[in-house]
This record gives sequence, C-alpha cells and structure tokens, in this order.
Amino acid sequence: MADVTPGSCCPPPARPADGPCHAVRVTTVSAKGTKLNRRGLETRSTLLRVAVRCLAEGGPESVSANLVAKEAGVTWGTVQHQFGDSDGLWAAVLESISDRGPLLPVPAGVTTLGERVTVVVETIWNALDKPALRAMYTLRSALPREWRALEAEYPRTAAALLDWDRKWEQACRDAFAGLDVDETKLHRVRSLLPGAVRGLHTEQHLSSFADLDGARRGLAEALTAYLSE
Repeated sequence: MADVTPGSCCPPPARPADGPCHAVRVTTVSAKGTKLNRRGLETRSTLLRVAVRCLAEGGPESVSANLVAKEAGVTWGTVQHQFGDSDGLWAAVLESISDRGPLLPVPAGVTTLGERVTVVVETIWNALDKPALRAMYTLRSALPREWRALEAEYPRTAAALLDWDRKWEQACRDAFAGLDVDETKLHRVRSLLPGAVRGLHTEQHLSSFADLDGARRGLAEALTAYLSE
C-alpha cells in the first residue's frame, strides 16, 4: 500500500440499495472540459496536496474549499476552474487518495488464513496514522451523514465514496483469495474491520492501561476463528 488503506481504511460508507451509482473518473481536464497544460496540472496537484494536509491536520472546520485555496496561495476562481465547486474538490481528493496504491497488499509467502488476517489488521492499524486516512475521516465526518442528503448536496463526492467502497470490498476479496472462506462471513468481516481497528487505535489516546498489541492479536485471532468455522 502506497499511503493509505481503506479501513485505508476509512470506514467505507454504507451503500444504499436503491441509490444511483455515479461513475468516478480521474481527470486531467478542467471543470469546463478544457485540457490542463503543465502548469494547470501542477496547480491541480498542489491543491490536492494542500487539501489533504488541511484535512489531516484540522477538524471539521478544515472542510473548506476557501481555506484550501488560501493555503495553496490561489484564488477561489482557480479552484472553480480546476474542480467546479467544493463538491468537485472533495471528490478529487478522495479519488487521488484511493489511487495511491493497493489498499490491502499481502506480501508473498503469507499464505495461511491467520497470517493474512494479521497482515490486514496491521495494515489498517498503520494506515490510521497517515495523513491521507486522517483527511478522509475529517472530510466524511463533516459531510451529511444521511446518504440521500449527501448525494443531493455532494453528488460527485458521494460517487467517489461509493467507488472507494467498491475498491475496499474488492481489496478484502483479493486479500483472502485462494482460501476457503465463506463469502457471507468475509462480507461481515469487511464491514467490521475498519471500525474495530479504529476503535483500538483511538483507545491508545484514551487509556494508559490497554494492552493494544495484545488487543490487536486478539482481534486477529477472533476473526481467524470466525472465518475458519
């Protein structure tokens, strides 16, 4: 994994059964469809990098396209030219993060179920300290929680979240490929992992007595036992 895992993990959003699925694409054109030159591509890259930094280092108040423009030293008009509006900016941020590398890479030679579960748990744990994942959590926490409201107000961002959800689901399948694992149980584990690991990760800032290494091992052992049944 280059810089983030779902669970880069950001807890993937629940996928509404009847919600539309928008296509997500990486673009090298402006919001108006004009091709970006080298300077335009550099500006776009800078804006995305600054946006991730602002989100990773701040709270809900950092979810501001105007703040990103200010920190990047550009005008709001430049943000509009590149992304159209704040929805386009946040969607592009999510796309740029999800394209950084495999979400759950499993090293060669890790073949048993227990080993793979441990790798997945540790990968998510390590990703929680990275700016990209902190940025995702900050962004999602500041957006509407109800899915229909999110789609209505931020349709492109909602589409990017759905794309992230699909990639996370596929990453979990790939991480356990070749093993005799029940699909239903794997789906449940896939839904549980981000919140479970994040809860343990948060506990390190709340308690001086928790054995977090032991807790992660216990979580991996419990998931291995569940998937082995």
